[in-house]
Amino acid sequence: MYLDKTKKEEIFSKYGVGGVKDTGSPESQIALFTYRIKHLTEHVKKHHKDYVTTRSLTQLVGKRRALLKYLYDHDINRYRAIIKELGLRK
Repeated sequence: MYLDKTKKEEIFSKYGVGGVKDTGSPESQIALFTYRIKHLTEHVKKHHKDYVTTRSLTQLVGKRRALLKYLYDHDINRYRAIIKELGLRK
């Protein structure tokens, strides 16, 4: 599987505010969504008729966008840091 326990722990420890145990902070969730979005994007490029995955990808992008908006509204410095670190366009 592309996203196993060790990969999640790596993402949460790198981007989470409180280390590996911090799975709920917006930064760690945005990083996890970004990883999943990149994986699904590659899948959809190969299998362009997979409409279920395309819909899932769209939903995931919407969730990430909502979290980014939350972070933008509450703490602009954290927002700018995560955008720069993940290399997102915005």
